[in-house]
Amino acid sequence: MPATGDVLIVGAGPTGLLLAGDLARAGVPCTVLERRAEEANLTRAFAVHARTLEMLDARGLADELIATGHVVRAVQPFRWARIDLSRLPGRFPFALITPQYETERLLAARARAAGAEIVEGAEVTGLRQNGDGVEVQVRGQQPRHASYLVGADGVRSTVREALGLPFPGQSAVRSVMMADVRLTDPPPDQLNAAVDGDGFAFIIPFGDGWYRVIAWNRAHQVPDSEPVDLEEMRGVMGRVFGTDHGMHDPRWSSRFHSDERQVPNYRVGRVLLAGDAAHVHSPAGGMGMNTGLQDAANLGWKLAADLQGWGRYGLLDTYQEERHPVGRRVLRLSGAILRGGLVESQALQWLRAAAIAAATRTPPVVRRAAGAVSGLDIAYPAPRGSHRLTGHRAPDVPLAGKPARLYEALREGKFVLVAAANDRAVTYLAEHCYPDRAYYAVAGGATNTTALVRPDGYIAWATDETAPDRRATEIRRALGYWCGAPADRRTERRTDRTGHRDPIA
Repeated sequence: MPATGDVLIVGAGPTGLLLAGDLARAGVPCTVLERRAEEANLTRAFAVHARTLEMLDARGLADELIATGHVVRAVQPFRWARIDLSRLPGRFPFALITPQYETERLLAARARAAGAEIVEGAEVTGLRQNGDGVEVQVRGQQPRHASYLVGADGVRSTVREALGLPFPGQSAVRSVMMADVRLTDPPPDQLNAAVDGDGFAFIIPFGDGWYRVIAWNRAHQVPDSEPVDLEEMRGVMGRVFGTDHGMHDPRWSSRFHSDERQVPNYRVGRVLLAGDAAHVHSPAGGMGMNTGLQDAANLGWKLAADLQGWGRYGLLDTYQEERHPVGRRVLRLSGAILRGGLVESQALQWLRAAAIAAATRTPPVVRRAAGAVSGLDIAYPAPRGSHRLTGHRAPDVPLAGKPARLYEALREGKFVLVAAANDRAVTYLAEHCYPDRAYYAVAGGATNTTALVRPDGYIAWATDETAPDRRATEIRRALGYWCGAPADRRTERRTDRTGHRDPIA
């Protein structure tokens, strides 16, 4: 079989490319198989939210991507409701509007520079696996073999179908029209949306004079193969916005339908699913691509730890434990936004408008809504008795010296131990315990908290212990738990934190 590397990734969309770059940066040989024979130039996903920008910042890509797009500091999901993003914490208090192909371009360049192989025109037709690895059938080519396979091949995932996994859910909305157009009289510079009982429309500015318009007409449901009628889109916009904003000169248009589905298991043996292959949502909120990119960020370092022999027992299973609930939450949130806008009863429409208008004038509600859509409030389960910060997003705290910020330090692809400058015990442990897996950083301000930050920017462990000896003991245990599993786990009988014996032993 062709020499493929430790991981095969099916699908060269944003999810697969970010994962490939992370694995290659960690020294894990990987190959991406992409059915398309050439790069896509369609603008499907367009919103990059704050948490995703932080993850791209941890890879040195955020500023370059921002330069390709347009920043919007508010989202208006309905005419009577506005969500202010400008108060979000961190470096990115906004949503970035940029074509999906720009995100893919940067991620592909990073993956190739790190050593990942991207094979175009490689259509996967089937797979089989055993305890040692996965064999993948590719049309017109010899089978390929790897230790793990990740299906990041979209809503019609061949990998998911080959596993025989169900994809339960329902169709959220059908025959949605989409086009990139010019507007003679554009609306305010934000994500705009409006609905009535018979349709909805979104207007998304790209910042270069082009606008993405998405519209749905309850009275005209036709197959996705039917061409888009610009006059029909104008009619929907005029009805829900009160004006069509002088829409003209479409450069691209299409119809699509949106499903709400989620696979029950993100992992089956040595095969894992990520992105749209694992979950699909309505377009409301623009969270689909962001959720897939965050899947990849969660999975990459765990796969590397497993393959390189230092990941603790059960680490790879936490991908399902952490990301499946996030996918479910995004599915419910985007679905609630969509269904809330499509109620037909005039009485319910009035009640909806009054309730949402009142809610968006309440600061705590607005902060929660902005945190949910942006992804900044995502937190993972923590063991009982953990520090209050465990499992939460790590803020981009200033550091003493260089790098100057935590997310610059994360560009090493390692755990980052953040502690006070005068902590000699921490300095010694950081320099002598797992230096190839953990990076020591000095907090830029006064702090009593010592935290170990995972490569994906979430807090693995923290302590407020001030006694030097006890703090050193806690740090040593944390580093050993997260970074110090033996190289050959097959020779050791252990139990995980739930008391289950390692079945590999």
